[in-house]
Amino acid sequence: MSTRARPRRRLPLAAGALAVVLAAAPSALPETPPGNLVRVGSKAFTESVILGEIATQTARAAGLPAEHRSGFGGTRLVWDALLRGAIDVYPEYTGTLVQEILAGAPGADAPGADTPSGAWLTKTVAARGIGILGPLGFNNSYAVGVRRDLATRLGLHRVSDLRAHPELRFGFSNEFMSRRDGWPALRDRYRLPQTDVKGIDHDLGYRGIAGGAIDALDLYATDPEIRRYDLLALEDDLQVFPRYDAVLLYRLDLAERSGAALAALGRLTGRIDAPTMAAMNARAKLDRVAESQVAADFLQTSLGLSVPRPAPPGIARTILRRAVEHLQLVALSLLAAILVAVPLGIFAARRPRAGQLVLGAVGVIQTIPSLALLVFMIPLLGIGALPAMVALFLYSLLPIVRNTHAGLTNIPPALRESAEALGLPPGAILRRIDLPLASPLILAGIKSAAVINVGTATLGALIGAGGFGQPIFTGIRLDNVGLILQGAVPASVLALLVQGIFEIVERRIVPRGLRLREKA
Repeated sequence: MSTRARPRRRLPLAAGALAVVLAAAPSALPETPPGNLVRVGSKAFTESVILGEIATQTARAAGLPAEHRSGFGGTRLVWDALLRGAIDVYPEYTGTLVQEILAGAPGADAPGADTPSGAWLTKTVAARGIGILGPLGFNNSYAVGVRRDLATRLGLHRVSDLRAHPELRFGFSNEFMSRRDGWPALRDRYRLPQTDVKGIDHDLGYRGIAGGAIDALDLYATDPEIRRYDLLALEDDLQVFPRYDAVLLYRLDLAERSGAALAALGRLTGRIDAPTMAAMNARAKLDRVAESQVAADFLQTSLGLSVPRPAPPGIARTILRRAVEHLQLVALSLLAAILVAVPLGIFAARRPRAGQLVLGAVGVIQTIPSLALLVFMIPLLGIGALPAMVALFLYSLLPIVRNTHAGLTNIPPALRESAEALGLPPGAILRRIDLPLASPLILAGIKSAAVINVGTATLGALIGAGGFGQPIFTGIRLDNVGLILQGAVPASVLALLVQGIFEIVERRIVPRGLRLREKA
């Protein structure tokens, strides 16, 4: 009796899951912004976030609605977001434009001290629908830094002095390791012999050099940690690094939608010199002042602009909001994966030859690094929750498909033969015999996918999807353990909660006899 009652509940359950996905999905889609809304982006380092806040609050001071989407995980991410129209403005540097973004464009120079003219830059980015505001007033060039005591002991003054010390350990930011104007250019121009070269998060690199784990790292000229850790920026005597004058990049169609926004942002040209930028970075990173407050104080002092800002929400409210964002990413991607992966697993079990192709395909998807998959999604889906959910959906397929396939193929053939002898049609055999017997393995696959999603969803913060990854990455950037814990602890609790929920689901779905057999 009970075995007949259970299958009838599965179809409403699947239908309900599909209804939830369809009902909630629109909230995850990028909304079409009002015509005069200014959407400002920034990269995942403090200076970029401060400049993004300055641009956002400048627009608001002019009476325009503006929002700041901060913490994009790299140059290509935020540049692609600008090209796609997911954001309207973001702070960038001329050296990065020439050597990284526009590398290979006609007229771009090889890495060196000179950069193409401003007219060339303006014309080249305009062909891509992008304009340039600035320079803002400071050059934040790269440098190679070492501890001052090490420099004194080894006689290090210039980058070329590093050639005599192949034993030194380098720790460069991950982006610097592959940039055209980064480690490859530095290594080749100076003929550096060092082989112990690691990629590391820029902010973590400072901790590494302070603790003695590395001997040299890449610096930004306005980094406050240079003073904090008593580092020496070595002279770039062969002039590998170009100028990195800070500018604002904007979409040319912003002029049509909101000319007032460009007029307001134009007031920032030439108003931020290097000492001022370094002081703002120090307030945010060393004094733990919120970037929004640092930006507001600068605008008040330098431009006389006062922007009313609402009081920041409390910790409990912030965690709750992040939890809702994180649950949306995990739940919707998992429900969609169940609705797709279980039928794929059934198909793979029923059609062995085609099934190997299915298993191989979902296996290949699983091997793609999660951050790379997020980057692939941006040209197709933009930024925010939707591309993050699609990536999580793809990562959920393998454990569910594989376990569904394994559960069905491991059913003793004699059981199916008995059912066929009784005259049961294939659909009834699947619903009443195959799926109940395979349910422990299917649920185990879904449980694995859910727990993996909880952890992987934190990376969604790098493309503006929010969730618990936002405080984690902000805490790493600001060296703030409290912020890291605000994301890491709730994410761990959520993973345990998901585990518990599936234990309850298992009791309702898996036949009691199979549960007893599993425990035995």
